[in-house]
Amino acid sequence: MSFSTLVSDLTYRDSTHSPRPSAPSHTASTNTARSHLSRAQSSYASTAATSVSISGSISSQLHGGYSHPLARQWQAERQLTKSMLIYPLFITDNPDECTPIPSLPGQKRLGINKLIPLLTPLIAKGLKSVILFGVPLAPTAKDALGTAADDPLGPVIAGLRLLRRAFPQLFLVADVCLCEYTSHGHCGILHDDGSLNNTLSVDRISDVALAYAEAGAHCVAPSDMNDGRIRAIKLKLIESGIAHRVVLMSYSAKFSGCLYGPFRDAAGSVPSFGDRRCYQLPPGGRGLARRAIRRDIEEGADIIMVKPASQYLDIISDAKDIGKDLPVAAYQVSGEYAMIHAAAKAGVFDLKTMAFESTEGILRAGASIVVSYFTPEFLEWLDT
Repeated sequence: MSFSTLVSDLTYRDSTHSPRPSAPSHTASTNTARSHLSRAQSSYASTAATSVSISGSISSQLHGGYSHPLARQWQAERQLTKSMLIYPLFITDNPDECTPIPSLPGQKRLGINKLIPLLTPLIAKGLKSVILFGVPLAPTAKDALGTAADDPLGPVIAGLRLLRRAFPQLFLVADVCLCEYTSHGHCGILHDDGSLNNTLSVDRISDVALAYAEAGAHCVAPSDMNDGRIRAIKLKLIESGIAHRVVLMSYSAKFSGCLYGPFRDAAGSVPSFGDRRCYQLPPGGRGLARRAIRRDIEEGADIIMVKPASQYLDIISDAKDIGKDLPVAAYQVSGEYAMIHAAAKAGVFDLKTMAFESTEGILRAGASIVVSYFTPEFLEWLDT
């Protein structure tokens, strides 16, 4: 199936759904809607026809990786500090949403109107960075192309613009994936047989990354695990003239497994069929992880990430060995966080002790950046 055929049938596998209605407080004109759809339709052509040409390897493009003061701090190696932490936020298309996530104790799905009240006290305690995940809740918000991922009125772009104005010093990371926005729940565009179409997925995801960067993200972080998406994103950032000020953080070694359940509940991204084993790495696939890390470094990644964290300390160590001169990030995923909470609730361990031991083990393995749901607690527990 060609990309143009997919575009002409936006309701592929969902043919009975009507077009997505805009939220009452975010009504867009017909022209705006058509313009947004046009962006999705032109995704493949715009990437394939890119005119960018740079001398030497694309990995020679370094400025984006240290353009921001926090990104410069991430180049150093040290013990756990507040500046190493990135706090995940789930932002919905309901501006006033504030709903606890039962499987993620203490975490909530939030509308953009709730972001400033949440973040103001955390920033006062030393919060330096957040990563945004979009959670479209409208019944018809999803389609086969993940069209809503770069909707100018969608939760991520609206959130980026709001936070850049409200907190100029806060470092904003935008997760880049399609799973929250596709009707099938997978991380890209599919072939007719339901398998992942890597080429079309990379074209689409690189457009989404560019849209987030243009909306104010200091860092774009593709988590889809499609082959070649780092190079495609880097080229688009260069072509748009903003590569020198945008950090590209790759989920380079993202393993499949059962530890993402609470996240998928929070983000509404459970696949409607099959699983993600054909594009996420298999548990035990250490050699594949090393190859993926090398590939992403060669394609221009400024930071490489390992996910999950605590179960893959050997991979974090490998990442630091392969990318000796790059910061290594680790994501303490939702399942790790939930298990620590459950153990503390059962009286097996003290929450603070277990959270510290888990995180310090990640740092000893070689990470210098940690994406953690424990960030609010660490802001209380840490002195610096």
